[in-house]
Formats: sequence, C-alpha cells, structure tokens
Amino acid sequence: MTSVLICDERRGVREGLGQFMSAVPGVGRVDTVATGEELLERFPHENPDVVLVGTQRAVDTGIITVRRMVSQYPKAAVLVFGAPDDAQNIVAAVACGARGYLRWDASHAEVCAALAHALAGVELSSRVPMPRQAGDVVLTQRELQVLHGMSQGKSNSQIGRELFLSEDTVKTHARRLFKKLGVNDRAQAVACGFRRGLVT
Repeated sequence: MTSVLICDERRGVREGLGQFMSAVPGVGRVDTVATGEELLERFPHENPDVVLVGTQRAVDTGIITVRRMVSQYPKAAVLVFGAPDDAQNIVAAVACGARGYLRWDASHAEVCAALAHALAGVELSSRVPMPRQAGDVVLTQRELQVLHGMSQGKSNSQIGRELFLSEDTVKTHARRLFKKLGVNDRAQAVACGFRRGLVT
C-alpha cells in the first residue's frame, strides 16, 4: 500500500485532500503537515512513498518547499497540486524536480495514474539517466509554437485561435511534441522546454 504525506499551510486543503487521498485505491496511509520545515523534519522518519506539496498563485512557499525537498532528498517522489491553469507554478515546480502535477479537480483515476507515475520514477533505477540535449530533439515549427503557447499558460483552444488551427490539430501537435520530449503532460513539456532552451 502507498503511503502519502501532504504538505499545505491551509488546514482545509490538507484535511480535504487527506480525505480524498484516503479513498484512493492502493493508498494505505495518509498524513499531513502544515509547513515545509515540518515536512523536511518528518520525511526521513516516516519515509512516505509519495509527497504532495500544495501551490498557490502568487505564493512561492510551495515551490520553495519542493526545491528544498528535492535538494535534500533527490530520490523522493514529489508531486505538486493546485489549480489546473496555474502555469507559472506548474513549470516552476516541475523544473525544481517535482515528478508531476495534480489538479484540484483530478478524478480518482487521474490521482492513481499520477501516483503510479511518481512511484515509477523511484523504481526504474537508482541510476538517474542524463537528460537528452536540446540538439537531440527536433520539433517542427508548429510544435514549437504550441509549446510556446503552453509556456504562457494558454489552453489548447486559445493556442488554436492564435495559430488558426482547430483544437484537435493543436492536441495532435501536443501529443507529438510530448513523445519527442519523452514527457507525459503539459507541465513536464514546458519544464523540459525551458531546461533545453526550446522556450524562454
């Protein structure tokens, strides 16, 4: 069974997410902490399988906590959770080392998938593979334009209107660039794009 440790300074958020996570199949233990300091103190003693860190618009405490957590415990499986359109925090958190992003409105199935993805990163190998260099990834002009739109927090429909493309066509370009970058979602694609200099 998977153990989860939730970190968020808002009591209502901690309690609500804790109840939600407890009902997710495969999750055995759920604990919560209010601060990054408490998280860093309890992590080595409780050794949870997954850590969930909350983010808020215009508040960088969650990002700072992710950065400190990954810096001190590189093998920790850290996920961030927050608003689905909070592009700035999504990018910052994943760039700091979070393994994924969980939306407030995620379904149980999506939570299970996110947990599995985070845990897979731990189980794959103790040797961390080196990321591919920018030169190893060749994106088309359209794929670069779609990635740039994502980096600005725009939806597929907004990107489509700007590029005079249908939303389905944008989704097709998005799937192709995800595959080329070796990522699973928008947040990872944008973070990867920033790291490789594909977007600035």
